[in-house]
This record gives sequence, structure tokens and C-alpha cells, in this order.
Amino acid sequence: MKRTGILNAGLSRLVAAMGHTDRLVVCDSGLPIPRSAETIDIALTRNVPRFVETLSVILSEAVVESVIIADEMKAANHGLFDELSVMLKGIPIRSVPHEEFKRITREGEGNTAFVRTGESTPYANVILIAGVAFD
Repeated sequence: MKRTGILNAGLSRLVAAMGHTDRLVVCDSGLPIPRSAETIDIALTRNVPRFVETLSVILSEAVVESVIIADEMKAANHGLFDELSVMLKGIPIRSVPHEEFKRITREGEGNTAFVRTGESTPYANVILIAGVAFD
């Protein structure tokens, strides 16, 4: 049994298997997920677990070179946007209209997998684009 880090076996495996430019979508409970997509659904009930908590754990183990969010997050969920900006500490953030965000996730550009949280606030979604750990 792991002592620290990601304890969810499926999520731990998914993060460990990611390669450069693979995409991991961490999303709220309402984002449409393609039926054929690899999905780790950790939603238990409304707001459990939260998006920010889940993302924080993933970021503690994943190498991320950039992210994509929906433009609408800035206005409709400004607190989350501010928190996300701090969490990402200089990782480039690209924002696109929400419909474009959904198109990107629906079409599965690159190797795309999903982590569905219990979050129930608007636009609590991010696409993490994997980097490499060649320090």
C-alpha cells in the first residue's frame, strides 16, 4: 500500500503512464465526457471531492508543461481562476471559449483521459498537458 501521493490506484496508474503532450482533463461533475474515453470517476456526491483538492494532488506528482481552461472561468468563477493561477505557478495557461474547450475534450486531441470530480461550480475544468521530467 502506498503511504503518500495519489492513493487511488487508477489515478496513480494514469498519471504514471502519461507521456509528453498527453492530456489529462480534470473536470467538474457536469462536463460531458466521451463514453469511449478513459475515465477515473472519483465523484462521490455534490462537491466531494472538490476540483481544487483533486488537482492539487495530481500536480504534486505530474509534470505539466501547459494547461487549457475555458475563458468563462475568469468571469463566472473568478475565485477558482485566482486559486488555479496560484496553483499553476508559472505554467502557461491558454484559455478558449467553453464550447471550444468541450470540442477539444470531445475530440480527444492527443492521448486524453479524464478525472471526474464531484465539483458543482461552473467551469471547474482544466486540461493538463504533460511535460517531461528531464531535469
